[in-house]
Parts: sequence; C-alpha cells; structure tokens
Amino acid sequence: MKILIINGPNINFLGIREKAVYGTKNYDGLLEMIAKKAEETDNTVEVFQSNHEGAIIDRIQDAYSDGTQGIIINPGAYTHYSYAIRDALASYDIPRIEIHISDVDSREDFRKISVVTDVCDERIKGLGLDGYLVAIDHMVELIRKAGD
Repeated sequence: MKILIINGPNINFLGIREKAVYGTKNYDGLLEMIAKKAEETDNTVEVFQSNHEGAIIDRIQDAYSDGTQGIIINPGAYTHYSYAIRDALASYDIPRIEIHISDVDSREDFRKISVVTDVCDERIKGLGLDGYLVAIDHMVELIRKAGD
C-alpha cells in the first residue's frame, strides 16, 4: 500500500517549539518512527512537509495520479481555516485521516475548529507522535476496506 503523510506548518519544528505540548523529539525522530513503522507493516509511506498552503494543496492533487491509496494529514494551523486544503482533500474519493499531536479540543478555542474533519474518515488527536503510528495502522484498515 502507498500511504502519504502530509505535515503542515511548523511540524518541522518539533523538538524546538512548545516542548510541553509537542514533546522533545525532533522532526527527524518522527520521520525515523514512521520509516520503521512502514517497514514493519510492509507499506510504502511517503512524508511531505510544507509551511506553504499551496504546496500542500499541490501535493494532495499530485496524490490523485501517483498511486497514493490513502492520505494522513496534520494540517497544523491550516486545520482551522484552510478551506482550500479542505476542498483539495474532498476532490476525490480516497481514505483520509486527520491527525494532531496534541489534544486540540482541550486547548485554545480556535484550535477546536477544524474545517477538514468533515472530509476525513477519521480524526486522531492527543496521542503525541505515536498518533502517527496509530494512523498508519488505521489507514491500512481503511484501504483494505475500500478495496473490498
């Protein structure tokens, strides 16, 4: 299976920004976790990160024709207001999981709003970086079900 993980703004600053919220493991540590999980589950997992909305939209659109079977996305701050990312995710029928490192529903009021939730099959939040590993497992199941 080919799974795409998209990380939005500031996710590349893991281990630097708000360590009490996001932990001390850096972005390379997250990439290592994901690569190990991909190997363990015998899946191809590509990770894409951008601080730019248009680049994220372009990558979602590119996934339409590059064999991607499911998208896991942490839109970062774009979660709360990017209707353009929401519309790109809704453009075609592919399993999608929204993920957040922190429990966004227990944080500031603006973080409780997600414009992408309604176009995703599932939402994972508050599990720290391990949430990505859970998301990969869930995505494998969603792809299997979509193929039935």
